[in-house]
Amino acid sequence: MVHLTSVTSDAAARGDSVVEGMETIKFDEPADDEVSASVYGSRFATQELPQHEMPEGEMPKEVAYRLIRDDLSLDGVPTLNLASFVTTYMEEEVEKLMTEALPKNFIDYEEYPQTAEIQNRCVSMIARMFNAPTDTEAENAMGTSTVGSSEAIMLGVLSMKRRWQNKRKAEGKDYSKPNMVMNSAVQVCWEKAARYFEVEERYSYCTKDRYVIDPEEAVNLVDENTVGICAIIGTTYTGEYEDVKAINDLLIKKKIDCPIHVDAASGGFVAPFVVPELPWDFRLQQVVSINVSGHKYGLVYPGVGWVVWRSPEYLPKELVFNINYLGADQASFTLNFSKGASQVIGQYYQMIRLGKKGYRSIMMNLTRTADYLAANLKLLGFIIMSKGGGNGLPLVAFRLDPKKGHHYDEFAVAHHLRERGWVVPAYTMAPHSENLKLMRVVVREDFTRSRCDTLVKDIKLALQTLNDTDRETIDKHTEHLKKNSASHRKKHNTHPYYKGEKHSLQGKHGKTHAVC
Repeated sequence: MVHLTSVTSDAAARGDSVVEGMETIKFDEPADDEVSASVYGSRFATQELPQHEMPEGEMPKEVAYRLIRDDLSLDGVPTLNLASFVTTYMEEEVEKLMTEALPKNFIDYEEYPQTAEIQNRCVSMIARMFNAPTDTEAENAMGTSTVGSSEAIMLGVLSMKRRWQNKRKAEGKDYSKPNMVMNSAVQVCWEKAARYFEVEERYSYCTKDRYVIDPEEAVNLVDENTVGICAIIGTTYTGEYEDVKAINDLLIKKKIDCPIHVDAASGGFVAPFVVPELPWDFRLQQVVSINVSGHKYGLVYPGVGWVVWRSPEYLPKELVFNINYLGADQASFTLNFSKGASQVIGQYYQMIRLGKKGYRSIMMNLTRTADYLAANLKLLGFIIMSKGGGNGLPLVAFRLDPKKGHHYDEFAVAHHLRERGWVVPAYTMAPHSENLKLMRVVVREDFTRSRCDTLVKDIKLALQTLNDTDRETIDKHTEHLKKNSASHRKKHNTHPYYKGEKHSLQGKHGKTHAVC
């Protein structure tokens, strides 16, 4: 997700000082001819890093590197960021391969034909992992790489909408009011896809006891204007797998010809290895397209995603552009054009380096670690909201037990863990879930049993500290954090014009989005 940033006005830029009034005080500048062997002995160390306008002059490369590196040191540590599904570890050999590929523009097939071939190999491997039909030429699966699952979902929605429109046009019927059925716990990119492509969202809302789509309710929402149903393999809130087979079987039973797109952004590289017997993919008749994030449990650094269609029937011809670019003919269906080749190469390395056995070993280890963490948190008095034993993603979603009458909430626990360096998000559940608050720990490849024990100790310490702190002090601290946390670095993130929108689930219901 890319944030929309407001450009600072000249007046605000001139007055942008750490302490009010400092902008009026003038200090002597080092002479231009002063030279120092140390970065911190140079004149650049006494100057503010450029923020609003490109400087007129140059600076030495080692100085630029060190000052930017120092600035970035204020970021969190990726390995302690348990909010994100995104890969934070890769082997040195693949990092070297990816670095060597940085200058390559992936879209330039003529100049880099082997890189294009590597993408084709990845698509073939992933399609077969999803049990795509490969026995006939007529039903020949196809797919492409993307910059992530957000782009992959956009392409999936666009193809479903256009296919529905073509069918309605052929029947001489109105095609101006498309809609799409989905769970209210969808990731925000689904809301964006619907709004950008003018498709009405129809939600199967979560409840206080159910955090996934209700198959019966979802199918009942389908009408002649429905372009498709979204089913999620690994929701971002609790990691649960939605019952794709139940939706598929109900559609067949009721003789409703409605396609299913499976959002397997997080679970697409988990379910095939942990629960291979679970039918959620192209084994089901109504599943026509699937997306997956390579940069999540595909074990590649951000950003690479994949989308696969069952056959050309589900990807309308008019959406695909045949382009001769730099001497090579290529078929293109993408919202993006130029992009780096590194992530695609990284994905190929992981798939041939690890193989099915390696992926299975990693995913099973992550599942065991998640179950171990869940057992510890349960003993500490938390309510576990995620599924264990491989019946969901390797994560733990949990909340405080309301029966215990805590004078603090999940956000207070998260703030205390942040003081120890851990990023464990607290957020509110999807609409109609009675404003449930919860926390979530994503278990990634580099989250070992030892690191898990350290986290449990710090959660235990946070609870002890909060229990020993009176409510008034906690409330004051919480209010202070709301007003001041990171605000000194994010004054100008959002333009006032865009605040207070009411078209999203967050704007309408106060839903907050779990980090992906």
